Amino acid sequence: MARSQQAQQEWAVRTARDRTDAPARGRLLDAAEHVFARLGYGPTTIADITARAEVSRAGFYVYFASKEEIFRVLAGRVRDAFLAAQDVPGVDTDDVAAVARASTAAFIAAYARHLPLLGLLDQQARGDAEVRALWEEIRERPVRRAARYVRRVAAEGRAHPVVDPLTLSRAVGGMSVEFARLVADDPAAYDTAVADVTAMYLHLLGIGAAPQQ
Repeated sequence: MARSQQAQQEWAVRTARDRTDAPARGRLLDAAEHVFARLGYGPTTIADITARAEVSRAGFYVYFASKEEIFRVLAGRVRDAFLAAQDVPGVDTDDVAAVARASTAAFIAAYARHLPLLGLLDQQARGDAEVRALWEEIRERPVRRAARYVRRVAAEGRAHPVVDPLTLSRAVGGMSVEFARLVADDPAAYDTAVADVTAMYLHLLGIGAAPQQ
């Protein structure tokens, strides 16, 4: 067995916890997102990623088996970023307007940041079952999670949605995506985009204006 193959197998048996938080792994993921966004999926090579991350090729294989694997891990990271956007730490969850503004702000920021990769995910999902499953999670899990929140606050009498909660969440998600595209082109538009989407969100929720910051 070749030395490189043996090394890969030895690392493969280590637990995910041993490797997940390693600084080099994070640099590789950040570099991969940058390179995939700049070059596209097909032209990107492992050498491009390792050069950007300043990690050796052997170091790459400590954490990832292939270009395909690091792309899938990136997809999972993007999914987690959108789910985290709904956690709104430090915001009073009883204040529906504040939650709406904070979650909208976080979602638009996350979408604008990851926009180039999201386009590649859409493309790769058509021919890769694992990427397709992750892409569906990215598209659906935040929407369904938001819908559960709307149902809860409606049941508690703190909101009066004008349409079904799932329909409302899809509409707000769609608006957020469109405004995130504008923000990706013009970061200075971020505050206005957040304010506008939040105002429409609150209107659909049937409650008053969001608090000003």
